[in-house]
Amino acid sequence: MTMKDNKLYTEIIAYQDPTQVAGLSRFFKTGKGQYGEGDKFLGIKVPVTREVVKECWKETSFEDLETCIRSEYHEMRLAALLCLVQIFKNANKRFFASSAVISGLTRNLQQQCVDFYLTHTEFINNWDLVDLSCYELLGTWLLDKDRTLLYDLARDGKTIWEQRIGMVSTMQFIRHGELDDTYAIADIFLEKPKPLHDLLQKAVGWLLREAGKRDEQRLKDWLLSRYQSMPRTMLRYAIEKFPESERSLFLKS
Repeated sequence: MTMKDNKLYTEIIAYQDPTQVAGLSRFFKTGKGQYGEGDKFLGIKVPVTREVVKECWKETSFEDLETCIRSEYHEMRLAALLCLVQIFKNANKRFFASSAVISGLTRNLQQQCVDFYLTHTEFINNWDLVDLSCYELLGTWLLDKDRTLLYDLARDGKTIWEQRIGMVSTMQFIRHGELDDTYAIADIFLEKPKPLHDLLQKAVGWLLREAGKRDEQRLKDWLLSRYQSMPRTMLRYAIEKFPESERSLFLKS
């Protein structure tokens, strides 16, 4: 198969805009020593990438995804991940058979998507690539399964991106009213040696804040025994929705 047969690849390339490259490179911190060091951009904004994926995902194979996820270009990797999420979410629409057969085939295809994701985490190497894919895919897959995988990623992930996947994937559980894993995985990050990377602090604080929207008192109770040892950025993100007077009390203490 040639590149021209890979519709996702050719469509993304067609939308490249050199005038946007410098701005995106600055935004995603690609300078020397920054978290996105060395990443390259085509100059395509996320809404455009989403539109391309919307048009292409049904015709995209795992072979196509393999080519795109390994690309040096950030937007190409994002397109592959967004496409993977669509294949996962719409797996049951790819088959025409009895309901029992469709259920089995759907599960198999979704398992393929999850396996692809987990074996390509080295290419999921910026916060947007993590946040726009992990909870829609891993979080959904694990709703009715053992979640040890996320604890392992949070604790032992080889990169900050794998560790962030472990935390952010719990967003799907929060949306289903399940908060235990978010708090348990947040505790894993509190136990890590300091300083904790800023992008991990933000991820943990963000998910704690989301859990607090479901049960504010539980978040306050959890914070009361931990806030004095929490990294500052994590705490600020976690209490962002609290009244000003309560935020001040937590931060000043």
